Amino acid sequence: MLTDKSWLPRLAFAPPQTAPRGDTLVVIFLRGAADVLNMVVPHGENAYYNLRPSLGIPRPDDTRAKNESRTINLDGFFGLHPEMRLLLEMWQEKQLAIIHACGAPDESRSHFKAMELMERGVDDERGPASGWIGRHLATLDTGNSSPLRAIGLGQMPQRSLSGSVPVSALRSIADFHLGKDLRAVAQMRSALNTIYAEDVAGQETLKILDILQKLDPIAQSQNSQIAQYPDSDFGPALRQTALLIKAEVGLEVAAIDLGGWDTHFAQAGIQVNLLKDLSAGLAAFHAEMHDHLGSLTVVTMSEFGRRAAENGSLGTDHGHGSMMMVMGGHVNGGRIHGQWPGLETEQLVGPGDLAVTTDYRDVLAEIIQNRLNNPAVGEIFPGYFPAPLPRLLFD
Repeated sequence: MLTDKSWLPRLAFAPPQTAPRGDTLVVIFLRGAADVLNMVVPHGENAYYNLRPSLGIPRPDDTRAKNESRTINLDGFFGLHPEMRLLLEMWQEKQLAIIHACGAPDESRSHFKAMELMERGVDDERGPASGWIGRHLATLDTGNSSPLRAIGLGQMPQRSLSGSVPVSALRSIADFHLGKDLRAVAQMRSALNTIYAEDVAGQETLKILDILQKLDPIAQSQNSQIAQYPDSDFGPALRQTALLIKAEVGLEVAAIDLGGWDTHFAQAGIQVNLLKDLSAGLAAFHAEMHDHLGSLTVVTMSEFGRRAAENGSLGTDHGHGSMMMVMGGHVNGGRIHGQWPGLETEQLVGPGDLAVTTDYRDVLAEIIQNRLNNPAVGEIFPGYFPAPLPRLLFD
């Protein structure tokens, strides 16, 4: 059950962009229900360590633990998992905000149902079948006709992108390259144009082909001495997103997945690798996009969190409350936002889970209104009424 939201300190983005399209939005979905209690650790709460005698991340001042295994303190109560230390710089630069104990009202603890509802931005199956990003695109006329207005990194577009506005699935920019023989490329392009002369979808594909043919992700990777992306599916997805943004091809929204967070067994080792991937990818993207942060917003989300107590297999089971991170040049960063409900027995919900005190749609609604310049939140999240969103100015 969500609590009253009238008290809620907002993320407080800067005033909206004057351009119709606002920021480029990058949405990263941590699929499998990330254990956020070990990502942003409530090291100031004794109950956390009582619930996790083996999996708990040592306090920043715990001299019994090696320094490199201790929580990285953020504000005296919360801290980062040590494998997320690469995010500390953007936190200190106030370009990273964290919203703890947030999530959806659904308490099914089913991956499939929770992801389905969250990506559609609805409370139950009776809502519209389109995705929340798809409805955002449909309700905001930016005058952008680019076939790369919205992309899903992967084999198929994410559910959140579904709707009336066409989107593109992009696994690798290099896959769209026809080769380096310019004469052969011209001949192939001419042949394809003839084949798809009367096919609208085919013509859109050819437009994408023409755009991506001009981009060289391999050369960009070799020339970049700033951003060191992880060698995983997540790293290239972020690298190619950066390339598209800097190439100014009309990209407004990119959706990226990072899966594998369903850690019922031997969680510590699995989560370490995932956190390395996540933090290294975000840090590299932040470094490469540093000069573009004024028109960029990145948000991470997961379908739900995990049980507050560790299980007998040194893992954690499906929980409820989760966490979101927002990165960008105008975010009110260097702060933990949201109301912390506590981890004492009487404060947990269901079978022993972190409570949800901030609906994930409150966070997305503020991004949509204040950074994407779309006032149609009621159509994007039908039947839901986000908390009032003040616009606070800051440098």
